[in-house]
Amino acid sequence: MKVASPTIHSIDYIEEIWQRYQQDPYGVSASWREYFDKLGQARSSVQATPLPPIALGKKQLSQGFGPGGKLCAGCGRAEAMSFLQYNVSLLVRNYRVRGHLLAKVSPLRRPPRSFPELEPEYYGMSEEDFDLLFNFGHISGQQAKPLRSIIEILKKTYTECIGVQFMHIDALVEREWLQERMESSRNTLVLAKKQQVRILEQLTDAVVFEQFIQKKFVGAKSFSLEGAETLIPLLDQAIDKAVAQGVDTIVIGMPHRGRLNVLANIMGKHPHTIFGEFKDADAELNIGRGDVKYHKGYHREWRTDEGNKITLDLSFNPSHLEFVGPVAQGALKARHIKRGDDTAQRGLLILIHGDAAIAGEGIVQETLNLSGLSGFSVGGTLHVVVNNEIGFTTLPEEGRSTVYASDVAKMLQSPIFHVNGEVPDAVAQCLDVALDFRQKFKRDVVLDMYCYRRRGHNEGDEPRFTQPTMYQLIDKRPTVMTRYTEHLVSLGELTADEAEKIRRSREQFLEEEYGKLVTDQESDADHGCLFMPTTGSYRGGADAEVPEALTGVDSETLVRLGRALTTLPAGFTVHPKLGKLLEARRQMCTEHGQLDWGAAEGLALASLVDQQVAVRLCGQDSQRGTFSHRHSVLHDSENGDSYTPLAAISPSQGRIDIVNSPLTEGAVLGFEYGYSTAFPESLVVWEAQFGDFANAAQVYIDQFIASAETKWNLLSGLVLLLPHGLEGTGSEHASARLERFLALAATDNYQVVYPTEPSQIFHLLRRQVLRKIRKPLIVMSPKSLLRHPRSVSSLSALTTGSFRKIIADEGVAQEAVQRILLCTGKVYYDLLQGRQERELTNVAIIRIEQLYPLPEETLLSALRPYPKGIPLIWVQEEPLNMGAYPFMYLKYGMLLSRYWRFARVGRPESATPATGSAASHKLEQRRLIEEAFTGGGHT
Repeated sequence: MKVASPTIHSIDYIEEIWQRYQQDPYGVSASWREYFDKLGQARSSVQATPLPPIALGKKQLSQGFGPGGKLCAGCGRAEAMSFLQYNVSLLVRNYRVRGHLLAKVSPLRRPPRSFPELEPEYYGMSEEDFDLLFNFGHISGQQAKPLRSIIEILKKTYTECIGVQFMHIDALVEREWLQERMESSRNTLVLAKKQQVRILEQLTDAVVFEQFIQKKFVGAKSFSLEGAETLIPLLDQAIDKAVAQGVDTIVIGMPHRGRLNVLANIMGKHPHTIFGEFKDADAELNIGRGDVKYHKGYHREWRTDEGNKITLDLSFNPSHLEFVGPVAQGALKARHIKRGDDTAQRGLLILIHGDAAIAGEGIVQETLNLSGLSGFSVGGTLHVVVNNEIGFTTLPEEGRSTVYASDVAKMLQSPIFHVNGEVPDAVAQCLDVALDFRQKFKRDVVLDMYCYRRRGHNEGDEPRFTQPTMYQLIDKRPTVMTRYTEHLVSLGELTADEAEKIRRSREQFLEEEYGKLVTDQESDADHGCLFMPTTGSYRGGADAEVPEALTGVDSETLVRLGRALTTLPAGFTVHPKLGKLLEARRQMCTEHGQLDWGAAEGLALASLVDQQVAVRLCGQDSQRGTFSHRHSVLHDSENGDSYTPLAAISPSQGRIDIVNSPLTEGAVLGFEYGYSTAFPESLVVWEAQFGDFANAAQVYIDQFIASAETKWNLLSGLVLLLPHGLEGTGSEHASARLERFLALAATDNYQVVYPTEPSQIFHLLRRQVLRKIRKPLIVMSPKSLLRHPRSVSSLSALTTGSFRKIIADEGVAQEAVQRILLCTGKVYYDLLQGRQERELTNVAIIRIEQLYPLPEETLLSALRPYPKGIPLIWVQEEPLNMGAYPFMYLKYGMLLSRYWRFARVGRPESATPATGSAASHKLEQRRLIEEAFTGGGHT
């Protein structure tokens, strides 16, 4: 009787099931019970205890006996053969699962000698069994092979210079594709002489460049690539392969290590420009601006030898390792969207990681999580880990709890290739398989290239203080260029003289470039900005130099848009409460209606897409809105179907994307920032669920949003909507940390606003796109004001005018004013109510809606109509060490004190934004308002 074995499992697992079956046949699954039952039936003539399919040697196979000659007495040859075949299948599977542990991927460390489950002896096999024929398993076109050949194939494929993790992938078709691709070739790529010489040339470029830098600029920091020079031919091959697959745009994100080498030898930045940056001869050139040379990005367009056009963008990146990943991803996503490449066929993202960083930085997990989400996917990313097997001075066993630096990537259904970086041909094989897998399955792929760091963390660092034995090994190792040259010479592919000629030509080229520092002091336009070719007529610089845009929309259009936003498709059923909201909004969008915040925001977005402007709004729960005010995506209450009214404005409208993001701030904000840099003509908005959630993305605010134009001349029109305001619900979520944004405000780097009326958000969002300047916009957005009865605007307020930086008080006679209250944001409505309750007619309340940039003259113009010498009090609900006061005092305090008695009112200084007691909050608020009207304030 033929015994069909169940799905392959580990030996330990099978034995566990067998023990359970012996105790209770019905205590195991039906498939296992049937299997063990059939074994028993096959040997019913002999009184023997059935066993799971464990080891069978050749002798036992011929006699039909198991180990010891007694465990399977009575088994026929066919049954015994099925046992052995099953064990072979287990051996094959274990090589696929764990063979990478034996792979010789590290130039410095030797792998363990063996793992029991990867040895034939573990399954009772010996040399005498090696000529038996077995099925190889799950490989199309494979015939039965001798066990000897099977083991040879497995070792060549999985334990040489390449180790692969792929059996965690759930999809059978993907695993079998990888198995066939790798096992059929023994994981070896046969390179033509031309390809091998090209690799040697690239290695020579990389090695000679680093040596030249060390010789000419002794002691200067360059964060060299020495020890990992194979990265250069890897990137060169990746570009060629991608172009052959139809890619015409490649975005690269990488850290500072090796960046100068990549700039020179991949991006095509002229070496003499890089050398000039080392010289840094003009002290006046970059006062207060610019960045170190190993943070800079680059844009390049060129044609391949076959005439194919390719665009390369190397993203600018500060020293915050790994944070560039989502920025580069967002930039490529924008490229896809702009040209309608919904299948992501024409773009490739390459992210280069350090081993310590990919294992240690949480932003990596956030970025990987975006890879399969439709609002963020770019069709699969090529991740390259430059694995130096050390952090700053920290070894892997001190820096991570995982076997591999790349283990975080196992959260994805992606193959991970570990490869010895001193074997460039093996690197080429991994890259070839990885990019074909990415193209076919649209998934991320990871190439973990083991190498080493020849110098310390930087050129002034001494690594032998902390890793003496490691660097004894490194000091003895020749360069990968030397090793590869010897390899090619031994194969007869070229001579040592030919290799030396290549090296001398590279040295001569760099000497000529170095000489240009003396003969040519003019810029060769190598200081261009990443993505600048896409920014068109947009500009940065001073806000005052760009005129305001007319942002009003005629009433007829607004009524039409309001109707479109509140009209449902036939047969679409919404929740009854939403039905009432839509009807109320329809009434708002009439000549005599009063619009709330959600209605005005909706009309702003609708009017932009109606003008064929692309709009993207992204955040946690942004489709509905955290405070249930937006409802831009509606859901049928009966069948769950969704409908987006903003996508049905007109047949020729602009693209609209309202994206619910994962529960992540850092990676998503970085993604939206990158998206905005590559799509400047669109409106790109990131909304925090609560304003203080931006705390979790502070690196992007500090290193990109606030400073990128100053450092890198990189423009962005990204909008941040940050709900802000003390509502009596506790410290968390009360504050978007307005003070932090104002502390970073300088040189017109971005705009900081705290609007109080629906018409203001309407004009503000439209202004952000219609003006030709591109600056990030930081909005302290409302919570309670979303439904405040006084925070409404007429439709006519949307038809004319533009955003008002300051809103004057038209409710009092200016000549009668004896006290001026200056404020921003929500507290205005508390002050307005307090004035009415006290029936005061001599107190003016002026709102500062744009806190930065706010020229002194603009502020003085708003205050000049009022008498001099009277109290001018800044009022805020935040503690006085927070909010806008520190900025206002520092920037305008002395100026205002010349003409008025400038003072301040707010909550006492505190280490927390707000009290956790609702009763205490109300008491604080009453005292604050009382002091604003009757006290002298704090000077």
